[in-house]
Amino acid sequence: MPENHQIAKDLHLVLKSPPPWELSGEGIILVFRFKKEWVESLALLPKHLKGKFKGGLGYVMLVNYEKSPVGPYHELLIIPGKFRKTKKQAITKIYVDSEASAQNGRNNWGIPKENLPFSWSKEHGKDIVEIKSGDKVIFSTEITSGGLPFPVTTSILPISLCQTWNRVKFYTKPTGSGWGKLARVKKMEIDPAFFPDIRNIKPILAVKINPFNIKFPVPTYGDEII
Repeated sequence: MPENHQIAKDLHLVLKSPPPWELSGEGIILVFRFKKEWVESLALLPKHLKGKFKGGLGYVMLVNYEKSPVGPYHELLIIPGKFRKTKKQAITKIYVDSEASAQNGRNNWGIPKENLPFSWSKEHGKDIVEIKSGDKVIFSTEITSGGLPFPVTTSILPISLCQTWNRVKFYTKPTGSGWGKLARVKKMEIDPAFFPDIRNIKPILAVKINPFNIKFPVPTYGDEII
């Protein structure tokens, strides 16, 4: 077997990590109620979700996974709200800085993860995050947090996903909990070609959660109920 084929084979074996996953770390959740017109025209929806937005709360999340089955990694994602007649949520744009996370996210749960480098630093109660594509900064933000901590769970901010990948629907309901503090976006820059431009939309809630634990179970599969 040629050397490059053996490397590819070994890489595949290393990367494969089937569900369930248990992860822990810290994260920032921005909660929105996006307008239908904005979601349909500016949220970078995949073709199979066009015209299927059903409202509900939307989330933008920045996550620093300190522990996962494939090691530490960072993540940026958007859930615009609920879609289809089933009114399930969908992650429509997501970046991670781990190829293992990207491959397993697509294969395990149909989550359309893309791999780009992140930097995430902290100073004086502030999280500073930057994501690049080549030399181009496509997303950057500075978010402060503080105050008294309070419990946060997926029963308060529920997530029930239906993701389509390679014509298969993956139904997943992650569960998690942690401790939150109120947060505030101080600065944000976005390249709208890479991520939906939320700069002029004020979140109805911003929370920094540290620490948190979350579990992504084995998904179920099936067609959408009509």
